[in-house]
Amino acid sequence: MLENFKSHLQQKLPFLLESKVIIAISGGIDSVVLAHLCKKLNLDFSLAHCNFNLRDEESDADEVFVLDLAEDLDVEVFVQNFDTEAYAKDFKRSIQMAARELRYNWFAELAEQLKFDYILTAHHADDNLETFLINFTRGTGLNGLTGIPMKNENIVRPLLPFSRQEIEAYAKENQIKWREDSSNSSRKYLRNKLRHEVVPILKDINPQLLDSFQNTLDHLNDTADIVAESVDSVANEAIVSLDEDDVFFKVSEFKNLKNPKAYLFELLNEFGFTEWNDVVNLLDAQSGKQVFSSTHRLVKHRDYLILSEKKSKTTKSVTLSEAEVINSKVKIPLGILFFDEADAVKEKSNTTIYVDKDKLNFPLELRIWKEGDVFHPLGMNGKKKVSKYLKDEKLSLIEKEKTWVLTSNNDIVWIVGKRADERFKVTNKTEQILKVELANP
Repeated sequence: MLENFKSHLQQKLPFLLESKVIIAISGGIDSVVLAHLCKKLNLDFSLAHCNFNLRDEESDADEVFVLDLAEDLDVEVFVQNFDTEAYAKDFKRSIQMAARELRYNWFAELAEQLKFDYILTAHHADDNLETFLINFTRGTGLNGLTGIPMKNENIVRPLLPFSRQEIEAYAKENQIKWREDSSNSSRKYLRNKLRHEVVPILKDINPQLLDSFQNTLDHLNDTADIVAESVDSVANEAIVSLDEDDVFFKVSEFKNLKNPKAYLFELLNEFGFTEWNDVVNLLDAQSGKQVFSSTHRLVKHRDYLILSEKKSKTTKSVTLSEAEVINSKVKIPLGILFFDEADAVKEKSNTTIYVDKDKLNFPLELRIWKEGDVFHPLGMNGKKKVSKYLKDEKLSLIEKEKTWVLTSNNDIVWIVGKRADERFKVTNKTEQILKVELANP
């Protein structure tokens, strides 16, 4: 196995031979064998061990084992203890997901702080098969069936071509000691059920299962490349606006496709959507219709689908006393508002207004508009509901939700960035002029 491992690194992962790396080590057979192989090839590596404190004395014994292993291999070792159960409770994660997040977050911190080039994990061919089966049983798209990537940014999995059987054989031939994790024999986790009950049957049916599986993965990855090229082409035509908050998709581009559902799935799957018929139905829905995932929403607005992240509706208002207003700046999601005294009215725009300061009642308030708000649009007689104004301006639901107003004694002075109020305009009788300007954040 050593020669095959060396050949694999030279052909597929040559950068590891000249890099400074961390090996994520549990004490189990896979990571211990990886450490021994890297030592044989004189790689520049250190060990990093997570004690999740989930198995009492067994977890502590794993930690002691890793410390002894580091001494035997004459390499540096880092150990971090976690209160995994508390983290899982605080962040509403399963124990497995909590451990994964804690582990990879710490590895990333180590790599950044100590200038390690890569983080090596000991995933192997059987792990790859199990992950494929997990995704298959839960339901997934093509990307969920293409296997664990050998390299994902600075995470590298050099044992991926090797089977559990090969790793065990190498450990026994070289009299390598390792720790057995008792939780690996438990059937309560899906991965263990597949490992102990399903995979053996598949291997009995096809003794060359892992080789056949690798061929399947190769074909699926080739197909995934073709799909990615096609999806990228559609995305380039369909996305008409893209910023840190929202993505606007042109509906017509999807309706021109033979299978819009497939493209919508590939473009939106990562945002947690699951009701794909509802997503497709948005293409012909009325403006304002929405579909939600746990983290995002998709809104139909006229000729567009708008993707945005779900955010808390509890947006704080800002109050400003008279003393606070002059020469002040206030940050809101739309940008930064600057307040200043002015000698005269200069160029006005949607983002700059001039008001008669003596007509204001302090404190002023900045807040999100609400149903029932009315104002007197500058240059017009009479009043108008803000909701009607926003509708006439053809704003999307998301744009409406981001609309702020500046008020004085509950009277709207300005729909920020859009329209000022007639009641507070500067006239030839004005003695004090207040300039309010909205600038990009």
